[in-house]
Amino acid sequence: MFQFAIHYGLHFGLPLAMALIFFRKLWIRAYLIMICAFVIDLDHLLASPMFNPNRCSINFHPLHSYYAIGVYVLMLLPKFTRIFAFGLLAHIVSDLADCWLM
Repeated sequence: MFQFAIHYGLHFGLPLAMALIFFRKLWIRAYLIMICAFVIDLDHLLASPMFNPNRCSINFHPLHSYYAIGVYVLMLLPKFTRIFAFGLLAHIVSDLADCWLM
């Protein structure tokens, strides 16, 4: 239960904190864009089984790979993709915390 609370607390709380800190004037829009970064979990559909509570997502699923994370870091550079990149990286940090708690 602790791991579940930490995992989903970070998934929703970290983007909220980032939106309030870095994008104060448009925090609601920034938060919603960052939540849209959950789309990277679609790569779980490629795994068998789709959900395994004892599996670390980082570097297992294609959109959670180290290469993908590098692309997400590069996406911080253009202003056009910055908010979405923050959401992607917040998602990766949340999944990483989940891996550490296993």
